[in-house]
Amino acid sequence: MSNIRHALNVKREDDFAKWYQEVINAADLAEESGVRGCMVIKPWGYGIWERVQRLMDDRIKAAGIPNAYFPLFIPLANFEREADHVDGFAKEMAVVTHHRLIADGEGGLIPDPEAKLEEPLVVRPTSETIIGDAMARWVQSWRDLPLMLNQWANVVRWEMRTRMFLRTSEFLWQEGHTAHATREEALEETHRALEMYRACVEEDLAMPVIAGEKPENERFPGADETWSIEAMMQDGKALQAGTSHYLGTSFASAAGIQYQDKDGEHQLCHTTSWGTSTRMIGGVVMTHGDDDGLRVPPRIAPHQIVILPMLRDKPEDEAVLAYCEDVRKSLSGVSALGEPIRVLLDKTPGKAAAKRWSWVKKGAPVIVEVGPRDMENSKVAVLRRDALWNMDNGKPAMTFTPRNEFASTAAQLLEDIQADLFAEAKERRDAKITRGMTEWHDVVNSFRKGGKYPGWVEVEWSKPNGAELEAVVEKLKAEKLTFRNVPRDSEPADGICIFSGKPAVERILVARAY
Repeated sequence: MSNIRHALNVKREDDFAKWYQEVINAADLAEESGVRGCMVIKPWGYGIWERVQRLMDDRIKAAGIPNAYFPLFIPLANFEREADHVDGFAKEMAVVTHHRLIADGEGGLIPDPEAKLEEPLVVRPTSETIIGDAMARWVQSWRDLPLMLNQWANVVRWEMRTRMFLRTSEFLWQEGHTAHATREEALEETHRALEMYRACVEEDLAMPVIAGEKPENERFPGADETWSIEAMMQDGKALQAGTSHYLGTSFASAAGIQYQDKDGEHQLCHTTSWGTSTRMIGGVVMTHGDDDGLRVPPRIAPHQIVILPMLRDKPEDEAVLAYCEDVRKSLSGVSALGEPIRVLLDKTPGKAAAKRWSWVKKGAPVIVEVGPRDMENSKVAVLRRDALWNMDNGKPAMTFTPRNEFASTAAQLLEDIQADLFAEAKERRDAKITRGMTEWHDVVNSFRKGGKYPGWVEVEWSKPNGAELEAVVEKLKAEKLTFRNVPRDSEPADGICIFSGKPAVERILVARAY
């Protein structure tokens, strides 16, 4: 393997935003579509999403929740029934008002005045209202509860500032919706969904997260409670990687979701909703990427092992290909991380070095190279993408493994990569969370003086509401800071609120965020 380092043009420490975009391009994840804020997800990027979707869907089905599908277009009146909900999404809604275009006489097209819709239709930003209508029809008795549904869909939120995967006008997601007889049952589902997200993101995406409750100003519009998992990116900013909402009875009241209890009385249902999206792919880039491109955790890699025959347009090429095919076959039936290993034998034409660096940038977990000399010695050259370089000599960290041993060690290799990526990210996150500050000016200074990537601060507060909370939020905005969540596993508060000077009731994370 050549010792020439094919790094990206931008390093993370120099310009994290530009580095992020370059990784997306170099890893061939996605590209601009020509419509502002919308992207084309390319096969490698979509392959990662399919893996995430599959693993998440397995968890959802294991909880006994079936998939369904609901319309993309939602009557505007549905949103108007729930005031907080429509206020929360009004600025992001894309609205359809006509169903036909006509020529304008100057070579262009305009909406046909005769084809104006009787009622505007909102392009789905979320589905609580349309699914609420269905639930109102499907729930009649206590015997119909709990009603639990999930859908995989696209949604549209007309974002002012967009960034691929992280904040796009159209994105793909999963949204779960449930209806229950009691508050206790609905809260139990809210926390079950949150734990499902935590497990999936930590175990499958190797992204450590902190689960907790959002403060009042960060709740989902119309919700009684919102819970989130927050992941720290390499630049110290927070990424909300999934949310779960207890909606109380407000949506049920608006949509008429009620049931007849065992005593014959009509009761409103308690509902929940929970979702996560393709922004997780952006999280994987910013959590695991390095200055050579992407590093994909094996659980979500479309191809976990890529075999590269080093072809030279010589007679021995055919023998090298046959040797590589034998290596591929030796891995068939071998399982790692609970599934058969996914192997690709890359026979595409091109120079060996260019193909190698293409897979390095895409982040394939294990790259196996085979040339004539390897074949003669009955070996394969193995490169771990997560440990690309030998730090002692600055050369690629290739391991030459006997061919008959590789199949027996491949599973452990993939499991080690998965575990090591998580451990690396967790160690970095934990080192960047500051606790124990008791003065607001110290928090401000920690972000101002913390360099480009200062991390998070956990502070104690008195959980204000109303005007008092609004004043605190304005202080945060002035420093481009946000509340993330109240960690469910944090130590009890035992001091004074950093904002009000009153006795603190809980601890909350403060950070800059995507």
